[in-house]
Amino acid sequence: MTLGDIVTDNALRFPSGVAYRHGERTLTHAQLRERALRLTSAMAQAGVGHQDRIAVLSRNGIEFGELHAAAQVSGIIMATINFRLSAPEVEDVLRRVTPLIVFCADEFASTLAGSIAEWPNPPLLVTIGGATHPGAIDYERFVEGGRAVEPDAVARPQDVAYLLFTSGTTGASKCCVVGQRELRSIAYTMNAEMRCGSDDRGLINMPMFHVGALAIMLGVHARGGTVVLQQQFDAAQAVRLIATERITVLHLAPVMLKSLLDEVADPAAVTSVRTVVYSAAPMTAVTLRRAFDVLPHAGFLNLYGQTEVIVSGLPRELHALDGPDAEERLRSVGFPFPGTMIRLVDDSGRDVPAGAAGEIVVRSESAFRGYWNDEAATAATLRDGWCHTGDVGRIDDRGLLYLVDRKKDVVISGGENVYSPEVEDAVSSLDGVAACAVIGVPDERWGEAVCAVVVPDADAALTLETVQEHVRGRLAGYKVPRRLVVVDELRVLASGKVDKKRLRADLAADET
Repeated sequence: MTLGDIVTDNALRFPSGVAYRHGERTLTHAQLRERALRLTSAMAQAGVGHQDRIAVLSRNGIEFGELHAAAQVSGIIMATINFRLSAPEVEDVLRRVTPLIVFCADEFASTLAGSIAEWPNPPLLVTIGGATHPGAIDYERFVEGGRAVEPDAVARPQDVAYLLFTSGTTGASKCCVVGQRELRSIAYTMNAEMRCGSDDRGLINMPMFHVGALAIMLGVHARGGTVVLQQQFDAAQAVRLIATERITVLHLAPVMLKSLLDEVADPAAVTSVRTVVYSAAPMTAVTLRRAFDVLPHAGFLNLYGQTEVIVSGLPRELHALDGPDAEERLRSVGFPFPGTMIRLVDDSGRDVPAGAAGEIVVRSESAFRGYWNDEAATAATLRDGWCHTGDVGRIDDRGLLYLVDRKKDVVISGGENVYSPEVEDAVSSLDGVAACAVIGVPDERWGEAVCAVVVPDADAALTLETVQEHVRGRLAGYKVPRRLVVVDELRVLASGKVDKKRLRADLAADET
């Protein structure tokens, strides 16, 4: 069975059910399959066949959804490109995947057309949005050139489905090879965890090029549900969509959920929400308590994974604020999903003692197959059947997994390991701190010094001494920040995680 079978089954079982809604536009499941077939036919006429590659550079939209469906049905490999990349970065990733067609939103087309025109064998450029671009073909005109007929070749379980780029949190982004079989497994895992049926409507405002949005969309569509799209996250608009579209499933980073809760004036307007999926960071008890009040019918699910592998989830039953261990439990990322095994290992690959922290390594039927054209990186990550995540974790006596830090984000100060989330939690509990990220900065005496990068509340006056005094009462002395940097905002990646690589680069640039 393949992802394409989901598209076909939904067209048969729920033909008039809405697959995608974006603004005033809707596309039923029957229409989605028809458009997918027309796209596949048009791509075949352009020379794109089974397991050839296309690329998509666009914000969220129905056309993006149609392209997903076409690739899923046909077995064409789809590379999704982060639209936030600079022009040279976009050109670099396109050169790495060498697509035959690039589907590109109008806003990015002019820059892209100029760069790929110089290539020896430039890809066909198909533009989305209706504007005219020299050397490009309009998306609707392209689709109209295809026929809604069964393709000569269809997707197979063993096929590569997507080339998905990582966020590059600790280095250059890598291109993950993910197959039809693995993503179908993810689709039904997400569907079961979110408990979705054909009457569910999921709001997607995470970018569709990212594995997080893809996994949630697959989970909603796995049983014929509806995906409602926002081009990008806007809290006020999201609240209006929940009310008007009767949204049942939300997928947000905790900081996004906090913004959404701030916009809810009438809780009666958002009572349709049954499931809130969050990822990228733990949920604080304060935010969860507010969410319980504002979204009284919702269950909460904390997901942990990365582009390489979806790992675990803290189920709704454990999202409770009662009991002495409640706040600690909410810091966990739950239990491994079915078909997933987890170990914690040291730098030599040996299992660490019970209760100790170690790198999280995963064996899963839904893990990626390796990095595109990068044997060295693949060999470093996939070893003896285990995917090495680069995350440091610990497991409690109940079997709950806790994230301690990214392996490359651990601050080594005076020979001691300092795990940044622990310090971030301590700093964030100080009045006047709206957000915090902790990184290591070079230090002549200690090797690295703990640096707290803080966004203050309005009118808050934060000093290093105030932060140090607050943290010193909660953590060991070597974990206390030796430096404080105050900023207006913390830049985040598509996943909602703070971009610590950019933080470190910005601080280094400020000091040169």
